[in-house]
Amino acid sequence: MTWFEGFDDRRLPVGDIALRVRTGGRPDAPPLLLLHGFPQTGAMWHRVAQRLAPHHSLVIPDLRGYGESDKPAGAIDHANYSKRTMAADLHTLMRRLGHERYRVAGHDRGARVAHRLALDQPQAVQCLALLDIVPTKDMYDATDMRFASAYYHWFFLIQPAPNPERMIGHDPEHYLRWKLGGWGSLGHKFYEPEAVAEYLRCFSRPEAIHGACEDYRASATVDVALDAESVQAGVQIACDLLVLWGTRGVIHALFDPLALWRARCAGTVTGEAMEAGHYLAEELPDETAQRLLGFFGG
Repeated sequence: MTWFEGFDDRRLPVGDIALRVRTGGRPDAPPLLLLHGFPQTGAMWHRVAQRLAPHHSLVIPDLRGYGESDKPAGAIDHANYSKRTMAADLHTLMRRLGHERYRVAGHDRGARVAHRLALDQPQAVQCLALLDIVPTKDMYDATDMRFASAYYHWFFLIQPAPNPERMIGHDPEHYLRWKLGGWGSLGHKFYEPEAVAEYLRCFSRPEAIHGACEDYRASATVDVALDAESVQAGVQIACDLLVLWGTRGVIHALFDPLALWRARCAGTVTGEAMEAGHYLAEELPDETAQRLLGFFGG
């Protein structure tokens, strides 16, 4: 894609799978790992990456189960799609690229992976930015009619295979466009057609639909259990944390992001709501990049 002109685009092995990863920016600058959410790929960062590239060495993968990365069949306990497993993929990737310490920004599902990465690899994650989420366990614990209606997919995608896969697979384009237009995002007017085409190309594959379902099945089972264990053990994010969310989204309507993240972080937590829906990086690329640069430096 021309958005990533000058970036390398390849697949690299990380344990028992391979991840598609774009790398670019300044090789001598601090490394910054950018993680995408559902139902997208690393391409969601294309506008923000242009603005960050002069200041950082960027690493932009597709998560396992998404995009051009491998999409293994889900295990019985869904552990191979847990955020711990995904975080381990990414730490292995960063070390393979020569980055022992690095910065991380994640949106949506990628932010949940980034949260677990910061907990499991505190010596590696220097600082962390999370876009439009609060902790998974807090969201499930607060489930009521408003949350279940707004985030119904959290309960639909976790149903046993192959039921959600077959239902989405009947018309994946409709499902993907519906998701991209939701959560306060004001339709599709701020997406470039090439971006939507890329998301549709990748998401329409049966193995990608399965991978996304397994991502959510893991969150409702093993991820919640790991989150509870971390809370009980007093394990917190050790680094400074930036939290951004959209004023038109579900997070803003139903949760107090700064309060919830301050309870989970031993570092300094800062952040703000932005005049947007869920997809901050594409709706407000300049503003999102400015806030990331202000936090990470550059």
